[in-house]
Amino acid sequence: MNNERMYQIIRYPHISEKTARLQADSNQYVFEVLKDADKAQIRQAVEGLFEVNVEEVRVVNVKGKRKSFRFRSGRQRDWKKAYVRLRAGQVIEDLQAD
Repeated sequence: MNNERMYQIIRYPHISEKTARLQADSNQYVFEVLKDADKAQIRQAVEGLFEVNVEEVRVVNVKGKRKSFRFRSGRQRDWKKAYVRLRAGQVIEDLQAD
């Protein structure tokens, strides 16, 4: 898999209090990923981009919320989230929570 495709699959890390806790407790990282990416492609992309060994990948489809602004209703987009667990002792340096 080429670098460009890997960057398309892994869109960006999802940063929140929950993901920081997962990162510290169970060595899991959370990414927003391409909607049509499967677990094998996500595993390949994370291993290729960050040079780590992935133990497990779990995927969640997140429904967009309904929002209204100035009497206009709308909807946020749907997206896909991947929980990636690394092997013990491995970290992704750029995504470390302080």
